[in-house]
Amino acid sequence: MTTANSMFPDISISTERLVLRPFEEADVMALVEMMNDEHVISWTTAPQPYAEADARAWVTRLAPAERTSGRGIVFAVTEFLTQRLVGIVHLRHTDWRVRATEIMYVIAPWARGEGYASEAALAVTQWIFRDQRFERLELRTAADNVAAQQVAQKIGCISEGILRGACIARTRDERGGWSEGRTDLIVWSLLPEDLDGVADQLAEASGYTAFSEWS
Repeated sequence: MTTANSMFPDISISTERLVLRPFEEADVMALVEMMNDEHVISWTTAPQPYAEADARAWVTRLAPAERTSGRGIVFAVTEFLTQRLVGIVHLRHTDWRVRATEIMYVIAPWARGEGYASEAALAVTQWIFRDQRFERLELRTAADNVAAQQVAQKIGCISEGILRGACIARTRDERGGWSEGRTDLIVWSLLPEDLDGVADQLAEASGYTAFSEWS
């Protein structure tokens, strides 16, 4: 249930290596490049090809509306040192009565393999549980999206089951184009108590200090 007061604050979250903030006009072209990556095309429902007009609509209208409507909140994930766009973390389908929401993330191809997805997702998870007093976070990953599943495991998510044929994925066809087909979704959940020790383990594995703050 959403009421007039059910809205996430307009904030930024910082970790040792990342800044998660609202999207800005300057992010448009980097967003276009990221959303046209083959891995992103395969596992998202974003328009393809993803044009500058699509990115501009997302930055100026669609992403801000997630927060102001009460549906969720969108963070542009940027590298602290370079300010380069790393990816997106999106909380969506928020249920304010149950204090539950769903998390999804997209990482630019240049930033993969650095632990950025786990670091960003964990920072948002800590904020949603500790600051916003939420009680459940849900994540859904396509059955063949191994990278997304690895992130879910790293931040402490528990696999709850499979939704059969619940997702449309895109694959390359014989002519080099894209075709769509059904695939299963794995449902993961995270509760506040599941975070115990996760931050330290992730920081040790990735070689950075476990630290995040929001403002």
